[in-house]
Amino acid sequence: MNRRKFLTGTATAVAAGAASATLSAPAIAQGKRDLKMVTTWPKNFPGLGTGAQRVADRITEASGGKLNVKLYAAGELVPPFESFDAVSNGTADMYHAAEYYWQGKHKAFNFFTAVPFGFTANELDAWVHYGGGQELWDKLSAQYNLKSFMAGNTGVQMGGWYNKEINTLEDFKGLKIRMPGLGGEVLRRIGAAAVTLPGGEIFPSLESGAIDATEWVGPWNDLAFGFYKVTKYYYQPGFHEPGSGLACGMNKDVWESFSPDEQALVQSACAAENNMMLSEYNAKNGDSLDVLLNKHNVELRSFSQDIMDALGAKSEEVVAEVGQTDDISKEIYNSYTDFRRKVARWTTLSESDYTAARGAALKI
Repeated sequence: MNRRKFLTGTATAVAAGAASATLSAPAIAQGKRDLKMVTTWPKNFPGLGTGAQRVADRITEASGGKLNVKLYAAGELVPPFESFDAVSNGTADMYHAAEYYWQGKHKAFNFFTAVPFGFTANELDAWVHYGGGQELWDKLSAQYNLKSFMAGNTGVQMGGWYNKEINTLEDFKGLKIRMPGLGGEVLRRIGAAAVTLPGGEIFPSLESGAIDATEWVGPWNDLAFGFYKVTKYYYQPGFHEPGSGLACGMNKDVWESFSPDEQALVQSACAAENNMMLSEYNAKNGDSLDVLLNKHNVELRSFSQDIMDALGAKSEEVVAEVGQTDDISKEIYNSYTDFRRKVARWTTLSESDYTAARGAALKI
């Protein structure tokens, strides 16, 4: 072998190997993606804020850090209700929020959180996954450069906290109440002054008298916010949010840049949180209700059937109007109401009738 050629070839090979080693580390580093998630929730708020954090952490951990999601709570990167625009235009990569906060963009987003006298949590999941809801959601969201999945549910909510008794429809007249979504519009139609406030602004507004009443979520979150300190009348049921779905919405360009396995990973992380959050709320609402009633002497009240009947009629009117906004609204509305009609009887048989019979038999 020619010694000169051997040494030259060896040097070339070593140089090539060194170059390869030098390039491989940045290639791995370049394979890591830092993603920003914004939320509409206070930082680490029980259930909502912690649920959003679990989505971010699960994506990060399941991807081995390849998709590194950093969560920014409400106001840390953008104000809570600017999360939609931030993700749509690429300032952030994803959000965790309630879709009905975006009704100013398009009223049909309400259907993917809750509408008055609409789906329970189980029914909403059934419609989204097996009734065509996800496909319609994709169609709507694509208009805003978004792709969204269910990523949490609080279950049925309470009717709210009031600084006076609500015995008739007349008691709603002039009432200043925090209630977002279509539930707020229903109350406006019967004379209330409904407003939308982010979570962090509710207690000070209630304490100062800027509002007379508020809905929030249910016993667990309501106890954490301390509403019992400024009002004692706690009403049920929450006609406006019978099963409030929460969403992880992603910038559509970011979503489409993911590999198929990354997309599957993100989708699985959202589905896992959708189940975990509902389980957590169901587990903790009972204990929290006991604390509110027995430690803080909160008065639990029920809306009369006359009030519920009136709210039901007005709700159907409001929701139907939303369903006539445009073609996509009509398509979503028809799908939603058709599925509700099909599933309602089974829900009554499987949930309502059984739990009523159990309560009567076991005296619980």
